[in-house]
Amino acid sequence: MAKKKLNAGPGLYPVPVALVTCVGARGRPNVITIAWTGILASEPPTVYVSVRPSRYSHALIRDSGEFVINIPPASLLRETDLCGVTSGRGVDKFAEFGLTPEPAARVAPPLIAECPVSIECRVVRVLSLGTHDVFVGEVLCVQADESVLGADGRVDYAAAAPVCFTHGDYRTLGEKVGYYGYTKGESRGG
Repeated sequence: MAKKKLNAGPGLYPVPVALVTCVGARGRPNVITIAWTGILASEPPTVYVSVRPSRYSHALIRDSGEFVINIPPASLLRETDLCGVTSGRGVDKFAEFGLTPEPAARVAPPLIAECPVSIECRVVRVLSLGTHDVFVGEVLCVQADESVLGADGRVDYAAAAPVCFTHGDYRTLGEKVGYYGYTKGESRGG
């Protein structure tokens, strides 16, 4: 099949949708919807969020050096989208959109009670890359609702029901089609 050249752009898809919490100097928390987030390293556990400097949350994360990545379920999609299209400069998004802040274990920004998975992070580096600054965060603590934990003690993502972002669209995850290393048992003749 022939490939067609497209304009250069961030063509990686899908990416996770997250509600990132941060807090200002006066202690008022904020929520920003982020789709440009991911894993950078497993040891030490390191993740990132990419935020435009013009966004209200950018200064909060920069100044406090902390953030929490909360993974919303599909049932929270409306609130997730609203947090992305509403500035926190003049709006308390927790109150406005019915979200419940919960104290984090290791950082000042709160968890979001309605999100089954929350990842508490401390900023260890900031990279300025064009339109966005990348906040590299060391994971200090992960909290997960017991209702989304499998028998093995790990997050069951079918139960957590996360949402992905793909070129402007929100999508849920499809069915499981394999697992890491499943091909190891297959015969791979030369």
